[in-house]
Amino acid sequence: MLDKKVVELLNQQVNKEFYSAYLYLDFSNYYYDEGLDGFGNWYRIQVQEERDHAMLMLQYLQNNGEKVVLEAIDKPSVEITDAKSVLEAGLKHEQYVTELIHTIYEAAHSVKDFRTMQFLDWFVKEQGEEENNAETLVKKFELFGDDPKSLYMLDNELGARIYSAPSLVL
Repeated sequence: MLDKKVVELLNQQVNKEFYSAYLYLDFSNYYYDEGLDGFGNWYRIQVQEERDHAMLMLQYLQNNGEKVVLEAIDKPSVEITDAKSVLEAGLKHEQYVTELIHTIYEAAHSVKDFRTMQFLDWFVKEQGEEENNAETLVKKFELFGDDPKSLYMLDNELGARIYSAPSLVL
C-alpha cells in the first residue's frame, strides 16, 4: 500500500497532466489558426505525451491497488498574445510541472517509498527533456521568428516531429 499523501499527490498529478494536454491543445489550435501548422503539430504531439504521462500515473496507482480520483480539468488560463508568448508559456508550464514531480518525489522519499521513487525517476528525466525542448523552441524563435523565411523553415522543422510512445514500462 502506498502512503496516503503520495497517493493524493499522484492523483492530483494525473489531473495536472490532463490539464497540460488541454493547455497544449489550446496552444496547438492557436498555431493552426495562425497558419503555423508545424508549430501546431509540435504542440499536438505534446498533447499526446501529456496524456500518456497522465495514463502512466493512473496505471501506477491502479497497479498498486489505489483508487484513481479524476477531477474537472480547468480551462487553460494562459493569455496568448503572439506566437512567442505561447512558447514562453510552454517553458514556464514545464518548469511548473517539474516542481510538481519533485514534490511527489520528495513525499515518496520522506516515507521511504522506493517503488514510487523508482517510478518517478523516469518523470524526473522526462521533465529535464521537456524543459530543454521548450527552452530550445524559445531560443530558436528568438533567432528566427522575425524573419519570414526563417520562420517558414522553423515551422517546417517542427512539422516533421512525430509521436513516440513513452519508454516507461510499468
